[in-house]
Amino acid sequence: MLGKDPVSGLDVVVKAGRFGPYIQLGDPKDYAEGDKPKRAGIPKNMSPGDIELEMALKLLSLPREIGRHPETGEPITAGLGRFGPFVRHEKTYASLEAGDEVFDIGLNRAVTLIAEKILKGPSGRRFGADPGKPLGDHPTLGGVAVKGGRYGAYVTAGGVNATIPSDKTQETITLEEAIVLIDERVAKGGGKPKRGAKAKPAKAAKPAKPAKADIDATAPKPANKAAAKKIRRKTEIRCRQQGARAGDREDLAG
Repeated sequence: MLGKDPVSGLDVVVKAGRFGPYIQLGDPKDYAEGDKPKRAGIPKNMSPGDIELEMALKLLSLPREIGRHPETGEPITAGLGRFGPFVRHEKTYASLEAGDEVFDIGLNRAVTLIAEKILKGPSGRRFGADPGKPLGDHPTLGGVAVKGGRYGAYVTAGGVNATIPSDKTQETITLEEAIVLIDERVAKGGGKPKRGAKAKPAKAAKPAKPAKADIDATAPKPANKAAAKKIRRKTEIRCRQQGARAGDREDLAG
C-alpha cells in the first residue's frame, strides 16, 4: 500500500499481475457491481519498489484528456501503452518522441504528432504522395507548397524542391521564405532535369559471308595442308594433259 487517493479516499496499492506489476485504486468492493477497480501499468523503466504515491496517482490519471482537436473538435488523450507513451485522436495513435512527457504534453505538440502520424500512415511509412500545404504562387514556377518528406520537410514549386532549414518549421514557414529557398536551389542547379529517351546505338552491319568456291562433291576432303597441296598439284597436271589432248585433236582436224 502506497497511501490514499486524496480525491476518492481509496487505497493506492502496488500488485503483481499476470503481465507484470501494476497499480490499483481501491478494491472491487469499493465499486458498483460489475465495475472493476481502476488500474495502471508500471512503465518498464520504473521499478515497482521505487514507485511513490505521487507517481502512482499520475499513472492512475492516465489516459488524460489534453484538449480538443482544433479541426474535428474531438478529444486528444495521452496515455501509456504496450509500446510506450502515446497521444490519441479518434483512431489515430502517435508515439511520443524524445523530450515529450506524457503527463504534461500540450495540445499544440499533440496535434503535430497526430498530423505527422496520419501522413506516415498506419505502417509508419508514407502512403501515396503528400499533397502538401499550399503557400501561394512563385513568380515564375507556379504554385508553392510545403510538404513532409522522408528526409524532412521541404518546399516545392515547378518541380524544384528545397529543404526547409532547421531554424524554420513546416507549420510556420512563409511564402516569401519558401520562394527564397527555391530560388537558391535553382541557382545551385537544383532544377528538375528533363527526362528524355536515350537513343539506342545503331547496330553494326554484319560482314557479308564470302562466296563458297565450287568444289567437287565427290572429291575427298584433305586431311591436312600437305594432302591438299598434293591434290591441287594432281588437278593442275590433269587439266594440262586434257588441254594438250584437246589441242592435238584440233591439229588433226585441221
